[in-house]
Amino acid sequence: MNAVLSNSLGALKGWFGKKRQRDDELPVRAHLESGGARPVRLMAFDQALVAVVCTLVALGVVMVYSASIAMPDNPKFANYSQSYFLQRHLLALAIGFVVALVAVQVPISVWEKHAPAVFVVSLILLVVVLVPFIGKVVNFSRRWIPLGVMNFQPSELAKLAVALYAANYMVRRMDARENFFRAVSPMVVAVAFVGVLLLRQPDMGAFIVIATIAMGILFLGGVNARMFFLIALVMLATLALFLAFDDLRRERILAYLDPWNPKYAQGKGYQLTHSLIALGRGEIFGQGLGSSVEKLHYLPEAHTDFLLAVIGEELGFVGVATVIVLFFWLTRRLFHIGRQAIALDRVFAGLLCQGIGIWIGFQAFINMGVNLGVLPTKGLTLPLMSYGGSAILMNLIALALVLRVDIENRTLMRGGRA
Repeated sequence: MNAVLSNSLGALKGWFGKKRQRDDELPVRAHLESGGARPVRLMAFDQALVAVVCTLVALGVVMVYSASIAMPDNPKFANYSQSYFLQRHLLALAIGFVVALVAVQVPISVWEKHAPAVFVVSLILLVVVLVPFIGKVVNFSRRWIPLGVMNFQPSELAKLAVALYAANYMVRRMDARENFFRAVSPMVVAVAFVGVLLLRQPDMGAFIVIATIAMGILFLGGVNARMFFLIALVMLATLALFLAFDDLRRERILAYLDPWNPKYAQGKGYQLTHSLIALGRGEIFGQGLGSSVEKLHYLPEAHTDFLLAVIGEELGFVGVATVIVLFFWLTRRLFHIGRQAIALDRVFAGLLCQGIGIWIGFQAFINMGVNLGVLPTKGLTLPLMSYGGSAILMNLIALALVLRVDIENRTLMRGGRA
């Protein structure tokens, strides 16, 4: 009897043991097919992310050419060829893709280590651009440093530098998140210093984006919500005081509220009214590629700040909606990669991705809002699409860092090391 029980228990033990061993041998990521369980193939990088970025860039190239092709008819650009802005845009893209390919080879740990140094370099350049005979003045703003092949805008580097520095800062101050002065005040001082330099150019739009990036990373990093809203209120109060003593920007706000008023229609509301006219002419399917009338010297800065208005006129509601959906998907994907990195205990990488997501998504939102008349006019370009060498360069480098984070995430999920 004992022998029979022993043999039965042995058989059951062996059966359950083999079953458990077989379960342990199954891959973590598997899907069931008619032929049995097979591992899902994990790509080396996010191909959908690259495809969406390339789609936005390609559409931007086409629309920049369309929006700038008639500019030589203006006496101000009489010496330029019809493809002048297209050529410079393609040059900036070529430089940006080469630098991005280099950046994606650098481990995120290196970027984390040198984040404070990148921030200091951006501050130095923000000071240098204000020096007479160095900084280039365009439309009463001193924002560019001439480099021969392109004019570099330090405020674009500052956006990436603040994202790097804020993510690094939150990792270093993780234990002080509940203490306002220890966790928040040093970062507020750093952003305020950047703001002073930017407002000297002046570049209010860049300061708003940079402040939003820093505040977003602080909030996502775990800073107490009450502290976060206190900072937001202080910044809004500061902005209100700034507008109260700045006649130019106050006039812009008033023009935005009533752009068709004869007092503003030919002044501060001129760009907005013509942007709305362009979007209205586009209707559902647009007037056709190259058929915009507003780009014929009616709508200023059609190839930069108001590129979306030209898209709306030529490609209609369908074109504008496509651009909005692509930017929404891109922003959502950047946040997803960031959350994935944080789940893998890579806090700096995760916060950096989310900070870049805030940058791309918020700046696109502001540019679209300005073009559609729901936000006051700001000198902010549409990321990845508008004409502008520095902006394109820094956008591509930032997205290369996100792609690097995704590559390291996938390596870790395979059981390797980042």
